[in-house]
Amino acid sequence: MATSLLDRIRQWFRPSPQVETEGNAPPVGPGRGRVDHVVILDGTMSSLQPGHETNAGLAFHLIGQPVPGVRRRLYYEPGLQWEGWRNLASVAQGRGINRQIRRAYGWLASQYRPGDRIFLLGYSRGAFAVRSLAGVIDRVGLLRHDLATERNVQLAYRHYMQGPDSPAARVFAQNTCHSAAPIEMVGVWDTVKALGLRLPFLWMLTDRQHAFHNHHLGASVRHGFHALALHETRAVFAPVLWDCPADWQGNVEQVWFAGAHADVGGQVGALAAARPLANIPLVWMLDRAEACGLLLPTGWRERFPCDPKAPMVGTWRAWGKLFLLRQRRVVGRDRSEKLHPSVAERRGAGARPGGLLRGVKAMR
Repeated sequence: MATSLLDRIRQWFRPSPQVETEGNAPPVGPGRGRVDHVVILDGTMSSLQPGHETNAGLAFHLIGQPVPGVRRRLYYEPGLQWEGWRNLASVAQGRGINRQIRRAYGWLASQYRPGDRIFLLGYSRGAFAVRSLAGVIDRVGLLRHDLATERNVQLAYRHYMQGPDSPAARVFAQNTCHSAAPIEMVGVWDTVKALGLRLPFLWMLTDRQHAFHNHHLGASVRHGFHALALHETRAVFAPVLWDCPADWQGNVEQVWFAGAHADVGGQVGALAAARPLANIPLVWMLDRAEACGLLLPTGWRERFPCDPKAPMVGTWRAWGKLFLLRQRRVVGRDRSEKLHPSVAERRGAGARPGGLLRGVKAMR
C-alpha cells in the first residue's frame, strides 16, 4: 500500500497533460456533409497513459478509431492536475474549471456547422464541466464559427456567469450565435459536487464561487445519461443528479451501478482486477451513445469484458481513509433513476461489501 500511495504522490507532480484532438472530418466547403463533434472532459488526476485511463479516456481511444463513412472530430481534456505547491490555491479551489469549459466551448464553436451533431461526455469533475458546457450552449448559445474569436468566447462565458437572460446577453446571442445548436447527448459518469482538490475539508471552500454553473438539462439536450456510484459514501463525492421536470421533452436515464466513485468512472489505477466491474458503466454509456447514432468500431464490446462480481476500488484505499465525513447516497429521488441489472447480479453472487441494497429502499 505504501508503494501505491507513493506512486500517486509522484503522479501529482507531473506536468499537466495537453488537450488531445482527433478526427477525420473534411475541410469546410460545399458538400462537407454532417460531422459529429465529441467533447470528452476527464476527471481529476486523469491520464491517457495505457493501463491508467478512466472510462472517459477509454471512450476517447475507442471513438477516435476510424469507422467507414463516419466523419467526426474529438476533443479530450484531462482533469485537474497537480503541478507543485505553488498552484495549491488554484487546485484546491478548482479555478481551472472555467478555463476548461471556455477552451472546450471555443473548440466546439470553431468546428460546428448547422446540421452537425454534438456529443458531450465527462467523468467526475469533468462530468460537471460538460454539463456546464451544455448550460452555456443552452442559456447563451453557440458562437458561429466565423465569430468564434477568443474575445467572443470570453464574452459568451461572461454572459453565462453574470446573467444569460439579460437584454445584453440576448442581443449578443442574436448577433453572434447560431439560432439553435442541439446537443444529441450528454453522457456523464458520477458527477460530483467538489470542483477543487478533493482533500479533506479543502473541497468545502469551492462551492460558493462556482454557484453560477448551470448543470441542469436544458431544451438543447436531446438525451441525458448519468451513471451513478451506489457504494460511494464520502461527502466530498456527493453526486449531482439531474432533476427532470414533467414538461422536459428529452430522454434521460440515471442509472445506479455497483461500486464507488472510481469504480463507476473507471479510475481503477493499478487495481486491474476491478476493471471488469468498471467496464459495466463504460459499456452501458457506449451502448447509449451508439443508440444515439454515434457509430463505433465493429466488435467494440469484446474489448471490455464485464463482471459484476469483480472487486471494487471502494472508498477506503490510499487517501480514501482520510475522508471522515461520510453519508450513504440516497436513491430514488427522481423519476429517471433506476438500478442497473448488474447490481442484483452482484448481490445474488454474495459479493461484498455487504448490505448492497440497504441504501436503495427508497427506490420508486
